[in-house]
Amino acid sequence: MLKHSLRWLTGLGAAGALVAASATPAVAAVAVEPYFQDATLAVGATPTTRALSLYADEPTVLTDVSVRYDYRSLANKITIAPANGQKCTAPESGVLVCEEPDEIVLYEMAPVGSGIYGNGAKQILIAATDEAQVGDSGDVAVSFQAASGRRGSYTSHVRVGEGVDLAGGPYTSLSAKPGGKFTVPLVVANAGDRTVTGFVAVFDLPYSIRTKDRFSNCRYADDHLVSCHFDEDIPVGTGLATTLNLELAKDTAAPTNQSGYAQFMTTADFEDLTRVRAAVGARAATPGSGPKLTLAEAPSRVRQADQTDVGPGNEYTGWTIKATGTNGTDLAAIGATLKGAAGAVVTATVGFRNNGPATLDRTNGDFEAATHTDVELPPGTTAVGVPDNCWLRQDTTRTYLCASEMLLVAGQTYTVKFRLRIDKVIPNARGAVRVNAPCECPSGGGFKDDIKPANDRATIVVNAAQGGGGQGDDDGDSDGGGGGGGSLPITGAPTTVIAGIGALLLVTGAGCYLLARRHGSRFTA
Repeated sequence: MLKHSLRWLTGLGAAGALVAASATPAVAAVAVEPYFQDATLAVGATPTTRALSLYADEPTVLTDVSVRYDYRSLANKITIAPANGQKCTAPESGVLVCEEPDEIVLYEMAPVGSGIYGNGAKQILIAATDEAQVGDSGDVAVSFQAASGRRGSYTSHVRVGEGVDLAGGPYTSLSAKPGGKFTVPLVVANAGDRTVTGFVAVFDLPYSIRTKDRFSNCRYADDHLVSCHFDEDIPVGTGLATTLNLELAKDTAAPTNQSGYAQFMTTADFEDLTRVRAAVGARAATPGSGPKLTLAEAPSRVRQADQTDVGPGNEYTGWTIKATGTNGTDLAAIGATLKGAAGAVVTATVGFRNNGPATLDRTNGDFEAATHTDVELPPGTTAVGVPDNCWLRQDTTRTYLCASEMLLVAGQTYTVKFRLRIDKVIPNARGAVRVNAPCECPSGGGFKDDIKPANDRATIVVNAAQGGGGQGDDDGDSDGGGGGGGSLPITGAPTTVIAGIGALLLVTGAGCYLLARRHGSRFTA
């Protein structure tokens, strides 16, 4: 597992947690979109690890996959080699072709019901050769082909820069009550042997940590701090520091520990991460309109050369905030009342509401649901339409288990829609909805600290339609349903920001954006 959730920036699985896309079913074979992140390399540095990421808007299995890396525009300047011992050949100088040893299964990315499916090919290593010079640059054309004629390509930009080593300051701990304000240090040092000329702090803050500041060199998603750009120099062996004024949201669960991190990146490394935003029409996070956040009095300098961090692993700083007091969460089940004649199809909109007062935030690198809900069908009915995030429990024929999102905001309703065929009218036929249901999941599946378990259960009641009509009710007839659900969990608040890095484009975000481009939609970056 990656060290911090911010490490999603350099791996698979990140941005899926930040977006909920609505995918259009494909008619022909599912299109697969590739993405390969840009890179800045330094001569003599440890090779950079990269992997071709593959995305689709439906579950997809790719077999007999081969990946071709064409770096002839950088011949003798860089090398590309397998990282995991996979079978690769070099048909000509500047070209590497690797065969994937196993099939590649594109699985659903977080959050549950996102409609984005992805996975990656085996990793490769990219390194600058001794012949490379600072300022050299070129393209790496990465293409794949698989059985059934599936293929695609993506062109990545690679350049050679100076190697530097950014280091984050010490981790700190403090406490605050929900709604309380606090201040944390932001400290960065130059642990390398060259002056750092400009850098970026990228923040990984949970839903609970907010800010009211709006610095002109920082970007924000609502009240969440996303990133800050600095043009200050950091001479060798020195460090810079400032403080951030933050606060806990009033709906923060307590007592809990809320952890946040910042990763320091060179300007070039940050550009490598985010260049694809403009290419796919993604919107940038909002810059502040206030004064500039500065770390120290230092003269600005025009960037002389691209730089890359060649000492990864120490470029983080972090904070643990103990949320004091008591602030719990009540999840209340939502049932449905349905009417119809035998043969009719009706829609049950069921789920739960977070009555608060605290938001339930289970965001983590394992992408586990915050809770699970059992939906037991009333006798005499059959499910003919089941949400994507629900599945039939083992050893049952009538009970479905539904996974929630990772973030359940206080005051919001989360429902799904089951389409039920009434096979036989049974007066007052009763099923059940049970939130916080057990699940054979790493986290246990259920939310065990519900402050009002008495309302964890609701009923689904089916009766004959008045007048004996036999028409289907595809629009649903669910008393207390609390909003439409389709095949996706419904929230009343945007969940494009879950871990505080909200609007920043992450690696898997590129795949989401590529899919969004095909569907004509836009995501925030």
